[in-house]
Amino acid sequence: MSEPAIRRAAEKDIPALFRLLEQVNRVHYEGRPDLFRPGTKYSPEELATLLQDEGRPVFVYEDAESGVQGYAFCIVQQLHSRLMTDIKTVYIDDLCVDEKARGRHIGQRLYEHVLAWAREIGSYNVTLNVWTLNAPAMRFYEKMGLKPQKIGMETIL
Repeated sequence: MSEPAIRRAAEKDIPALFRLLEQVNRVHYEGRPDLFRPGTKYSPEELATLLQDEGRPVFVYEDAESGVQGYAFCIVQQLHSRLMTDIKTVYIDDLCVDEKARGRHIGQRLYEHVLAWAREIGSYNVTLNVWTLNAPAMRFYEKMGLKPQKIGMETIL
């Protein structure tokens, strides 16, 4: 039996990625149906194109028995501003562990893999956004050592 691996996602992973994308969106849709629609944020064609984009790597956690059990969608950003320093940031656009595989430290392994990769490419930091409706995700990110960088606020009219 081979060890679980974290690797770049490939086209063969699209069905598994869609399964996990649906799980993530379900959490958001159930928490804020005023903002989210059922489904996924990418079409199959968009996802296939995204997997070819070097500036938007997708990492998957895969084990031989269960296949893809988690992912991290990343975006490499280079800030150019008159007021802020010029830094390279790796933004985690989405991180998900299959609801059936949670509690096995897969999310931690994915997050640590992204951190190591970000260091390799000379990134200053790793950032992400988390919806306050997703308390388990907020607890996970806090446990990983993330701290609030900025807070988005709203008034519903």
